[in-house]
Amino acid sequence: MARYAWGVAKKTSSKAGVAPDATHRVVILCGKEAFLRAEYTNHLRDKLETEFGQIDVLRFDGDSAQASDILDECRSFGLMAAHKLVVVENADKLLNESTRPLMQRYAEAPSEGATLVLRASTWRKGNLDKAVERIGVITPCDQASEAMAQRWCVRRGDRQHNASITPQVAAMLVERTGPDLGRIDTELGKLALAAGPGGQITGEIVAELVGRTREEEVWSIQSELLSGDAQRTIGQLRAILDNAPRDAHVPVTFACTDLARKLHGASRAIAAGTNPFQVGKDLKLWGPARDAILGVGGRTHPDTARSLLEACVAADRASKSGLGRPERTLERLALRFAAVASGRA
Repeated sequence: MARYAWGVAKKTSSKAGVAPDATHRVVILCGKEAFLRAEYTNHLRDKLETEFGQIDVLRFDGDSAQASDILDECRSFGLMAAHKLVVVENADKLLNESTRPLMQRYAEAPSEGATLVLRASTWRKGNLDKAVERIGVITPCDQASEAMAQRWCVRRGDRQHNASITPQVAAMLVERTGPDLGRIDTELGKLALAAGPGGQITGEIVAELVGRTREEEVWSIQSELLSGDAQRTIGQLRAILDNAPRDAHVPVTFACTDLARKLHGASRAIAAGTNPFQVGKDLKLWGPARDAILGVGGRTHPDTARSLLEACVAADRASKSGLGRPERTLERLALRFAAVASGRA
């Protein structure tokens, strides 16, 4: 059975964005999503096998292969199969002032015994594209948005992994993985095994088996900084630094600066009379972080919040310059956060 790729491409008169099929003799798959490029290639191979039976698959690396050798392979007859699928990875490295006209002439009169696939993460448009659009297809393989990744996740779980996942749980998964389709597919395979054949991937399974996002890790630190309890904050900070890699002060300093920036933005906006709901939306605050940051920001004077932010920026600068002891700098920041959160600053 054919493997389906992205499944959201729509036909246009120029064929741009259409999934490749057995009628296309030259195919360009361009974009930073390597998983999509591989999926479209697999989809095309299935279509060619359905049309021609056994096919020969040949692969070249555009970073080292010669254009003349690739085109000679496309034009020559196969010994064992009636059709060839010739795949060129890093095709953008193959094309230059001398090879583009060569590839363009081939695209204007391609061999009927081969399908040439040019794959690249980046692509510079030119006359070659116009020639390809007449006899083939140019399919973008750009990174999906989170919304597109969530929809793809629901379809992919059902079609490829024999497990169902609701849009809500898919959103939870994408929040943890990001919109990288390759990683999502890997996680779906793991989650489907846990759910069992034909099972349901639940939020509990996702929470147990898929690592937390950087945002969640950052919030675990920031929630302590907003507790207003100096002793507790210092204790948690030391526990984090003592049980983490050597350079743990780097993400902790980032978390401090990020939190101070949000508190400053919230305090200024609320002091100016902006609706707190709109402030949370503007600052992209979600979940428990939203109410906590708006609460502290709303009762903190903008000058105090600005002073805290400046201290965080200075600490970050000192850390990157190798000045002082990062753990002592962070302890001082933690005390300042506790004072601000408790209203003592």
